[in-house]
Amino acid sequence: MIDLTESQIERYSRHILLQDVGLEGQEKILNAKVLIIGAGGLGAPAAMYLAAAGVGTIGIVDGDVVDLSNLQRQIIHFTKDVGRPKVESAKEKMEAINPDVKVNAIQEFLYSDNIMDIIKDYDFIIDGTDNFPVKFLINDACVKAGKAFSHGGILRFRGQTFTHVPGSACYRCMFKEPPPVGAVPTCSQAGVLGAIAGMLGTIQAAEALKYITGIGQLLTNRLLTFDAKTMEFRTIPVKQRDSCPVCGSHPTITELIDYEQAACDLHK
Repeated sequence: MIDLTESQIERYSRHILLQDVGLEGQEKILNAKVLIIGAGGLGAPAAMYLAAAGVGTIGIVDGDVVDLSNLQRQIIHFTKDVGRPKVESAKEKMEAINPDVKVNAIQEFLYSDNIMDIIKDYDFIIDGTDNFPVKFLINDACVKAGKAFSHGGILRFRGQTFTHVPGSACYRCMFKEPPPVGAVPTCSQAGVLGAIAGMLGTIQAAEALKYITGIGQLLTNRLLTFDAKTMEFRTIPVKQRDSCPVCGSHPTITELIDYEQAACDLHK
């Protein structure tokens, strides 16, 4: 039980006014731990909204540094941050918007030998990465650890996202394995509209807050896709596959895999 200060009651008043959230929901948010993997296009808005919401502990993982080409969509980084580690830049902005929040900056790339240790202490994981090998690694590790997570991906004018909780469809239920090397255009070849990252990252933040508070209906067993050129959104029903090699009844993938990098060479 957290006794909110007068300042906190004012800061979170618009949450507290919501019948579905209230003081109890805000206390859940303040007690929650969320891990954001990737401090880029998706991770940037997700990090800012979760910090503003008062998520008590936010981990942010990224081994890269800020590049000038990132600034078109990665709104947590400023021009002065070019060359700085992304996690340091992100932590600075998150703590500036809300000193209530504890930010764990983890300057690492994810591999099969470190991911389980990194995700173990968090309630919800946000996948804001930009390449298939790490997306499959996050999926497999979260399923193995029984962690809820939000998947997100963007390219050109399109985005897609879904949420996994234990017992619902996972990434491999929809996509069995990464595409062959060279089969998918890179971000530098295809491009991405900057605002698309904000649209999808905020959806992922909303899913995290819904999971924490227990309100609404998560994007489980549903793949949400959108095309910003037409502003058409689709929700595609998906099912957990009993034959899924990771979450099925007889899993065949029992060890985490470091796939060869096959796609994006430019960060989202």
